[in-house]
Amino acid sequence: MSPDQMEDAILNLKKERFNLRFQRATGQLENTSRLKEARRDIARIKTIAAQQRAKTK
Repeated sequence: MSPDQMEDAILNLKKERFNLRFQRATGQLENTSRLKEARRDIARIKTIAAQQRAKTK
């Protein structure tokens, strides 16, 4: 996965997490575990990106 693709994926996950938070606040969220999954997916991508940056130095 290229750095640009990772940034796009992070941006999409952040948007999804934002929408999920609003759904939870209004009581419309059915799958509450998706919030946790999105947060962890963001962390995974950021970790991989940091490892790749460290490897290239």
